[in-house]
Amino acid sequence: MTARQYIYLNSIVAAMAGFLFGFDTVVISGANLPIKQLWNTSPWFHGFFIMSMALWGTVLGALFGGIPTEKYGRKKVLFWIGVLYAISALGSAFATDPYVFSFFRFIGGVGVGVSSVVAPTYIAEISTSSIRGRLVAMYQFNIVFGILIAFLSNFFLVGFDGANDWRWMLGVEAIPAILYTIMVLRVPESPRWLISRKNDFISAKKILTDLGSDHPDQEIETILKANKDSGSADTKENIFSHKLRKPILLAFFIAFFNQLSGINFILYYAPEILERAGLATKDSLFNSIAIGGINLIFTFLGLYLIDRTGRKNLLIIGSLGYIISLSMVSYAFYFTIGPLFLMSFLLLFIAAHAIGQGAVIWVFISEIFPNKSRALGQSFGASVHWIFAALITLLMPVFLDGNKGILKDDPWIIFAFFAGMMTLQLVWVLTKYPETKGVSLEEIQKRLGIN
Repeated sequence: MTARQYIYLNSIVAAMAGFLFGFDTVVISGANLPIKQLWNTSPWFHGFFIMSMALWGTVLGALFGGIPTEKYGRKKVLFWIGVLYAISALGSAFATDPYVFSFFRFIGGVGVGVSSVVAPTYIAEISTSSIRGRLVAMYQFNIVFGILIAFLSNFFLVGFDGANDWRWMLGVEAIPAILYTIMVLRVPESPRWLISRKNDFISAKKILTDLGSDHPDQEIETILKANKDSGSADTKENIFSHKLRKPILLAFFIAFFNQLSGINFILYYAPEILERAGLATKDSLFNSIAIGGINLIFTFLGLYLIDRTGRKNLLIIGSLGYIISLSMVSYAFYFTIGPLFLMSFLLLFIAAHAIGQGAVIWVFISEIFPNKSRALGQSFGASVHWIFAALITLLMPVFLDGNKGILKDDPWIIFAFFAGMMTLQLVWVLTKYPETKGVSLEEIQKRLGIN
């Protein structure tokens, strides 16, 4: 096996955490309506405990995932998130009431949150600058692949076991979770972590050699110099030092705008949104598969372009696609235009997200922090992402519920709001976003003034 193949293989295994992330995040969309009917809870209860509880677990995992990632290493944390996914899948499937269900969804959410910290960090640290973008973007590709498989699984399991269909939808996730947990045992530790946190230069040199470094000793010296220039970041508070102000702001805004596009709202509530447009339940689930398919195709295109076109250009293209598609979806709801028109622009929205924010966010956050702060910086960016995702998912049933929702007859307002936020994102990208294509992690640190 060549060094390049070795890098790809280990990156693919780590990126499988993204597959579980995507599957776990979206599988709830198929169980949403059956659970609502089964337990007959209020919109507030359903929004908080049923739909957004996993996201609050994700917030917790993202907030604190950087700490074990720095202390115990990338590999050990990658292993334990697989265990969390498996426990969550089985516990949710066998839940007897909404409180038990919410607890196990919360456990899975913790796995998702930690995954969004450790997997991009690990992949970025074992990659070379020429292929780092596409390898870290492979994590996002696996997220959307997991989303597509979740939509397909939900569709084919409708009618499988009557009232218990939703249990099967949630439980099947245990199979890939267990497979991933076994496979991650074979990946090497991050050499940058071994150097920065353990001073284990012998192991790091061997891994760097296996990863294709022609001059591992020189690379170790470069990493040590960059660590010295950036100072220490052993505590959470040090992340917010003046020295790291620029990457903190960049991480905040890319994560903030990612969720203020409405992506998680549309993915979580896709069947319900499509039913509002006039589709039957089975048709809405089938069209959710189309959403997952377009997501996968354009994420693959983004993965192909990210190291060729660059991160900034993809964000500009995505922002323009967001603005057009969200405006047209709002228009469709306002004038009650048929489901085909609305579905077309929902698919354009998904394509814009996949090629833009979806392809770039995890790559960019993993690149902009120095070695000693990378996991904690990734934790910060992921936390911002998931806090806003949880808030949006919590609030949407309150606005959309057909009987009691604040905007039960005016969903167009929501999409108009998201379109406005994406206009602001375009301005931010054009004026503040730095390009990181083809630059080593240590050189990015210099360019951002972290020294």
